[in-house]
Amino acid sequence: MPSEKFKLAVLVSGRGSNLQAIIDSIEKNNLAAEISLILSNVPDAYALERGKKHGIESVFLDPKSFSNRDDYEKQMIELLRSIDLVCLAGFMRILGKKFIEAFSGKIINIHPSLLPAFPGLNVQEKALEHGVKFSGCTVHFVNEEVDGGAIILQAAVPILDEDDAQSLSRRILEQEHIIYPEAIRLIIEDNLEFSGRRVTRKTRGN
Repeated sequence: MPSEKFKLAVLVSGRGSNLQAIIDSIEKNNLAAEISLILSNVPDAYALERGKKHGIESVFLDPKSFSNRDDYEKQMIELLRSIDLVCLAGFMRILGKKFIEAFSGKIINIHPSLLPAFPGLNVQEKALEHGVKFSGCTVHFVNEEVDGGAIILQAAVPILDEDDAQSLSRRILEQEHIIYPEAIRLIIEDNLEFSGRRVTRKTRGN
C-alpha cells in the first residue's frame, strides 16, 4: 500500500452537497483518500464553509483578477499540481483545453441526467418537457466536449406524474451522493478498464 493517501481536489461553485458526500465517505473510511484542496470561483460558495468546518484548505480564486481564462487556469494548474484526481462538484465554469490536457484522464464530473441525454443546464426542466419516464445522474470523465466524456457510473431515477423540476432534482441528488463517491473509489482502486468510450469494472483476477 502507498504511504501517501490519494489526493483529491474538489472544484465548487455552490452549496457543495456532493462535496459533503465525498467528505463523509472519507471520514467513514469508505474512501482511501484525502481532499487536499477545495477550490471555488465564487467567493460566498457554501461549499467553502463546508471545507473549512472539516479542516480542509478551501480557496476562492477570483476569475475577475485575471485578464483571461488561460491565465486563470494557469493559476489553477499551479494550485493543483500535486493532485491525483480533480472532482467537479457543481463547478460552473467550462474548463479550457490547457487545463484538461494538464490533468488528462484525471478530471471527473457529476451531471444530473442520464448522459448523453440532456447535457448542459436546466436539465430537469428539459427532461419534464420531453416527457421522458426516467432521468438520473452520471459520473463521467471530463474532456473538451461539455458533458461528453466517457461514462463511469449512472443511476436511474423514475419520473413521477406529480414531479416538478424541484422534486425530481431532489431525488436525483440523493443518487448523486451515492454514485459520486463510488466512482472515486473505483478510480482510487484502479478498478476500471477502458475500451473506446466504454468504461467497465475490472474482472476479478485482472
